[in-house]
Amino acid sequence: MTTDTALLGVGTAVTATSYSQPEVLDAFGITDPKVRSVFLNSAIERRNLTLPPQDAHGVRHSEEQGDLLDKHKALALEMGADALRSCLKEVGAELSDVRHLCCVTSTGLLTPGLSALLIRELGLDRHCSRSDIVGMGCNAGLNALGVVAGWSVAHPGELAVVLCVEACSAAYTVDGTMRTAVVNSLFGDGAAAVALRSDPDLTVRHDRTVAAPSVLKFASCVIPEAVDAMRYDWDREQSRFSFYLDPQIPYVVGAHAELVVDRLLADTGLRRSDIRHWLVHSGGKKVIDAVVVNLGLTRHDVRHTVGVLRDHGNVSSGSFLFSYERLLEEGVARPGDYGVLMTMGPGSTIETALIRW
Repeated sequence: MTTDTALLGVGTAVTATSYSQPEVLDAFGITDPKVRSVFLNSAIERRNLTLPPQDAHGVRHSEEQGDLLDKHKALALEMGADALRSCLKEVGAELSDVRHLCCVTSTGLLTPGLSALLIRELGLDRHCSRSDIVGMGCNAGLNALGVVAGWSVAHPGELAVVLCVEACSAAYTVDGTMRTAVVNSLFGDGAAAVALRSDPDLTVRHDRTVAAPSVLKFASCVIPEAVDAMRYDWDREQSRFSFYLDPQIPYVVGAHAELVVDRLLADTGLRRSDIRHWLVHSGGKKVIDAVVVNLGLTRHDVRHTVGVLRDHGNVSSGSFLFSYERLLEEGVARPGDYGVLMTMGPGSTIETALIRW
């Protein structure tokens, strides 16, 4: 797939409260040395979370599924609105300029979807085209980017926004097991929006000093033999949804990273060494290390990926956009530079996109 769609700008938002890993452990009274080790060796310093309230004795009890869904809806609307406004401010646009809004979330179920709720809450044009991508996990931001890039080509000159909103603290289960400890040690709340527009004059911009990369191509990889290795499904014992991460995930993802990147670069005349900017999902320390090793990347290549994990944890579908925002703030991208966006998630799947400034 080749498009003339440009990434015009990005905006991010997080929830109001953040915690260090020791603070989260203390909040839940976790003393198990093995569980504490998982938290303290995660390469995460702080995460934005909305933890359950304390009772009269200072204890935070696990929330019921209904409470978690309510929390997801409230946080999704709050963070989503903040990220959307931030993104539009970045590109000098108004809410009334948005012609397509694609909302992504996997940490709660909303019907009607977040797109309809935000259009009502923010007063967007009631005729604004919209879509919702749910249940695709951490890689769903790139799934959405592919869909909306296609929409933009069919509607040249019209502004579209992909908005990833993940209230990960609404997907917590606290049961003292190592399974939930791994998940609870990793994820944070966050939202990210990116604005797109397909413009017939876009090709001219490649020779100018502008920071609006074009989306050139997408490539995907499903790993059927690991379809159950990452999942968020109903736990009958807990009577709630629960997220599961197989310990082998970093190695499974790493082993398939070359396959999908080579497919992305096929027929482009590009080699991996021609890619100046790598924006990899902040999936976790071991996942990042596996991708670095298998693609032959440097620590400098994944500096933003590592930085986002350190400062926010894994914010799921919007993680790669947090890294993209940091790259733009660096001001190092130059006309003609190529970049690869890479995410991974349930399925198990890997999504990639090739962009060019």
